[in-house]
Amino acid sequence: MNFELPVLAPSILAADFTKLGKNIEDATKGGVTWIHCDIMDGHFVPNISYGPGIVKAAKKAAPEAFFDVHLMIENPDDYVENFVEAGADLISVHYETCPHLHRSIQNIKKYGLMTGVVVNPATSLHNIEPVLADVDLVLIMSVNPGFGGQSFIESSYEKLSELAKMREEKELGFLIQVDGGVNLKNIKKVSEAGADIMVAGSSVFSAEDITARVEELIEKLR
Repeated sequence: MNFELPVLAPSILAADFTKLGKNIEDATKGGVTWIHCDIMDGHFVPNISYGPGIVKAAKKAAPEAFFDVHLMIENPDDYVENFVEAGADLISVHYETCPHLHRSIQNIKKYGLMTGVVVNPATSLHNIEPVLADVDLVLIMSVNPGFGGQSFIESSYEKLSELAKMREEKELGFLIQVDGGVNLKNIKKVSEAGADIMVAGSSVFSAEDITARVEELIEKLR
C-alpha cells in the first residue's frame, strides 16, 4: 500500500472526463497516491456515474496509485468481480444496500481485496458494529450520496469522533474515510475529528491548477 496517513483521495467523479487521464496525472504530480471512484446506479442514489471501464482507464493513468471503489448501487455483490478485474484495490459497500452484510464483505475478501463498509448521514454507527472487526475501512458519508459539490453536514464531525473512539475501545485497525463536502476550509478539522482518508472531488478537480490545489490540500493535512 503506497500511501501515508492522513490521505487525500480525489474523487474522479468531479474530473473532466474529456481529460480524465490528464486530470489524474496532474493530481498525482501534486502528491496523490489514492484515487476514489464513486459508482452510482440511478436506483440507490438519484444519479448514474460510470462503470468498470472508466475505473480501468483511470488505473492506466495512475498505475501506482491505490484505487478505492465505492459502490453506491443496489445488488453490489453482482458487480464486485467486474471492479476487481478493472483494478480496484479496495471495494466498499453501503450498509443500506446489503441485507446480508457479512456475506457481501466476504464476497469482496475472496478476491484478496481490502473491504469497506459505508454509512449514510442518517444511519447510526451502531448498525455496523457487528462487522467492524471484519473490514479494513469505514466510510462516513458527510453528504447524502448521489451528487458532487454538496455542503459538508456538520454533525459528521461528531460521528467521526464517535467512530474513532469505537475503534480505540475495540482495539481495531480499520481506516476511517469521509466523503462529501471536504475542502480547503474544513479538511484539517475533518482530519482532527478522526478521519484518516479525506475524499475530495470538486475542491480538487474544479481548480484551475489541479497539481497546486492538491499540494495545498495535502499541506493542510500535514
